Amino acid sequence: MNTITPNLDYVSSIPLYVQIYEYIKNEILSGRIIPHEKLPSIRELSGILSLSKTTVASSYDQLLVEGYIYSRPQSGYYTNNISKGLIGPSKHFNPYLEDTQPESLQDRFTDVSSFDFIKWKKCLNRVLNDHMHSVLSEASPQGERALRNEISKYVYQSRGAMCTPEQIVIGAGTQQIMSILGVILESIRIHHVAFEDPGYYPPRKIFSDRGFSISPVSIDKDGINMKELRNSMCSMVYVSPSHQFPLGSVMPIAKRYELLDWAYEVNGIIIEDDYDSELRYYGRPVPSLQGLDQKEKVIYLGSFSTTLLPSIKISYIILPPSMLNYYEKVMNNYSQTCSKIEQLALALYMKEGFYQKQIKKLRKLYTNKVQLLVDCIQKEMPGFVKVLSHTSGLHVLLEINSQKPVDQLCDEAAMSKLDAVPIEKYMIRKREKTTPVILLYYTQIPLAHIPLAIHHLKEIWQK
Repeated sequence: MNTITPNLDYVSSIPLYVQIYEYIKNEILSGRIIPHEKLPSIRELSGILSLSKTTVASSYDQLLVEGYIYSRPQSGYYTNNISKGLIGPSKHFNPYLEDTQPESLQDRFTDVSSFDFIKWKKCLNRVLNDHMHSVLSEASPQGERALRNEISKYVYQSRGAMCTPEQIVIGAGTQQIMSILGVILESIRIHHVAFEDPGYYPPRKIFSDRGFSISPVSIDKDGINMKELRNSMCSMVYVSPSHQFPLGSVMPIAKRYELLDWAYEVNGIIIEDDYDSELRYYGRPVPSLQGLDQKEKVIYLGSFSTTLLPSIKISYIILPPSMLNYYEKVMNNYSQTCSKIEQLALALYMKEGFYQKQIKKLRKLYTNKVQLLVDCIQKEMPGFVKVLSHTSGLHVLLEINSQKPVDQLCDEAAMSKLDAVPIEKYMIRKREKTTPVILLYYTQIPLAHIPLAIHHLKEIWQK
C-alpha cells in the first residue's frame, strides 16, 4: 500500500476533498499507484491527514463514481486498472488566454422559484441600453461571439471540456443543432447511428427523419454495451456518459477509454450528450468524455434548457477542429433562430457569475427535494415502490410492484399533480412484460408539498 501524502493547500478556494481526489486520481493515472492496489481506509487516511472522515469519504465517493477505484465489502477500496490514463493529455488549453472581445420545454424541467428574474432582467436591460448597436443586426449563424467565449470558459471549468470559441455552434434547442449536425455528418458519409436503448428520444427522431439508419444498443450498469456497439457496424454513437438518460448510470473512466478506443479503431464519431451533467446531487460533476479525447472524435452537446427557463431555448455543440471546415461550408445556409438579445444577455449572465450561482442554487434545492421525495416514497410505500436511480437529473426512476398497466399508473400520478412517464417511451426495442418502471419528475413540486403528494399517490396506486 502506497502512502497517500497530498500537499494540501488549506487556504485555497479548492475544497480539501477535491484536492485529495485530484491527487489520488493523478497517482493512479501516472501509474504510481498500481492497479488493484488497496488504498488506506477512510478512518486511516483521515488520521494521516488530520482531516474529518467526511472530507476523505467525499473524495473516495467521487473516485468511486468515476470508476478510478472500486470497493470490496468488508475489505476496503482498491484502484481500478486505468491503463489508458498513462497516455496523458495531448493538449494544454486555457480559455482565459484567448481573446475575449465579443463579436419550449415542458414545465417538468424547471422550478421557476429558483430562477433569479431580477438579475436576468438586469442583463437584458444592459444589452438593450449599452449594446443597442449590436441588436440592430442579425444574429451570427454560428452564435454570438460573446456567448461562445463564455461557454468555452464554463465548459473548461465545470466539465473539463477543451475548446476554442470557434468550435462552438449555438442554436435554439436540440432540433436546430441536430439538423445542422445531420448535414455535416452526411457530408462525411456517415449514415448509420447507434443510440442507447433506452435513451433520449428527440435526437433519435431527428436523425431518423433525416434518413439515418438507427441501431439500438443496450445499457449495462456502467453505460453502453460495448460488445453490441461493435457488432452494430455503426461508425457513430450517441451517448450520455455522465448521466445516462433515463437510467441514471455513470460511465466509469475505464469504459470511457474503451469507448474512445472504439472510435479510434473504426474512425468513428461519438456524440456526447452532457444533458443534466451539472445537476449531480452527490459528489462533484463527472468530467466530460470530450476532455479525454486525443484524436478529435467527440462532438459535445450541451444545453441551458434545464438550468435556466424553459422559454430560453439555447443549446450548443462543440465540434472537433477537424470538422470545422465541413460546418463552414454549410453555415451560411442556416439563419440563427436563437434570439440574439437572449444570447447576449446570457453571455453577461455568465460573465458576471450569475449562472454559476444559479447552478449552485439548483443543486441545493433539488438535493433537498430528491432526498425528501425518496424518504417519503420509502416510508409510504416500502416493498411496493423501489427507487432505482436518484443521484442526478430531474427525475427519479421507480420500479412499481403493481399489476396495473404502466400508463394507468402514470395517469394516476397526474391526479396527485406528479408528472410520470413510462420508461417504454424512451426505448427503441419493446420491453418484455415485466414490473412497471416509470420516470417520476419532481422539480416542479414545491418542497413543502412533496410529503402530501406522495401520501396521495400511495392511496391511488394501492387501491
